[in-house]
Amino acid sequence: MKKIVKFVKRQRVALLVESSRAYGRGVLSGIARFVREHECWSVFFQDLNLCDSTPEWLKTWKGEGIISRLENDDIVEVIKRLKVPVVYLRRVGGSTNAPQILTNNPEVSRLCFEHLKERGFRHFAYCGFNGADYSDERRETFVSLVEEAGLRCHVYAERPHPAYADTAQYEGLGLQDGSALVDWLKQLPKPIGLMACNDMRGQQVLDACRSIGVALPDDIAVIGVDNDEVLCNLSTPPLSSVAPNAEKIGYEAAVLLSRMMAGSKVSTKDIFVKPSGVVPRRSTEVLAMEDQQVAAATRFIREHACEGIDVSDVLHAVPMSRSTMDRRFIRILGYSPKDEILRVRLNRAKQLLAETDLPLALIAEKVGLEHVEHFSRIFKNRVGMTPSDFRTQSLIRDRADRLPEGLLFPKIA
Repeated sequence: MKKIVKFVKRQRVALLVESSRAYGRGVLSGIARFVREHECWSVFFQDLNLCDSTPEWLKTWKGEGIISRLENDDIVEVIKRLKVPVVYLRRVGGSTNAPQILTNNPEVSRLCFEHLKERGFRHFAYCGFNGADYSDERRETFVSLVEEAGLRCHVYAERPHPAYADTAQYEGLGLQDGSALVDWLKQLPKPIGLMACNDMRGQQVLDACRSIGVALPDDIAVIGVDNDEVLCNLSTPPLSSVAPNAEKIGYEAAVLLSRMMAGSKVSTKDIFVKPSGVVPRRSTEVLAMEDQQVAAATRFIREHACEGIDVSDVLHAVPMSRSTMDRRFIRILGYSPKDEILRVRLNRAKQLLAETDLPLALIAEKVGLEHVEHFSRIFKNRVGMTPSDFRTQSLIRDRADRLPEGLLFPKIA
């Protein structure tokens, strides 16, 4: 008897995502992973830039779903007329009930601030593309964090721009401000930690600093956003950057769209995905402290904390009395040498718990704590959960960061 093979019709999905930026390519990688895993889509894709006009073919396209990151005036209305499910990966104007999955920009700014603060900076600056929505949101949070710490943030004020421009126009106008940017950098107090709204702006800032002989990163340390590896490594010095979790955003957009195409009702609330973390490079490889002994002690701790050292080892490396070191650490960093040793160890432990399957006993050993019971007790006291619970939550976040319940295992039509 002849075997009957049943062919499942592939759903036609249009991807309106730019391939010109590292962020868009990360999103496309996440969508591609979903497609490989489920083999249920026939993908329509055209090479696009972020602010391109709506492709003519889309206006008469026949398909089942759309994922869009295009930014233009008519994209929402065109998609509405198609009457197909859509997931947006940028904030869109107009009235739409479609879900949006976005990078958590306040968390991006927090990571930048903490990274610079840990390097001992007391002066901070922000350089963005004023008018671009992502830049303005990151600026507001970064300035607030600096001010909450009792410090001042110096913000680059570009010349007036058109009130109604798109992101690419705001960025293009900002990149023309060479002489104005140089003048601003000259008058900043030094040493200073500077957040750039993205890697494009960060690379421009580094170039401007080099053109006027600013010592990098000693006088100005720069961190960008997007972790565009090509751009970061083309920069001199290589640019530290916050890595957004663009691949996760793409994957979860595909999961969400598959549910919508299967007829499931989904929440229209915005979904925010946390960035992956900071990728440090030479542009922030500095300890900006006037107190050279505290800087040396901090450097020693960060290099050797996971080797089982204690404060006596730090005092041996940087001779002074214990009370003097405690007092100077608290005055400059806000915590003691002992706290700094523990902070470095716990950060390393978190990384190992999230990124490896190593047993807890081995992780305890790798961060300089001999007994797993002692490690677990300290971890719970400081982090608020056990190492095992932290690992479980990291795994859940890795699969779906703040997505609605039920989204992990979509029913594929």
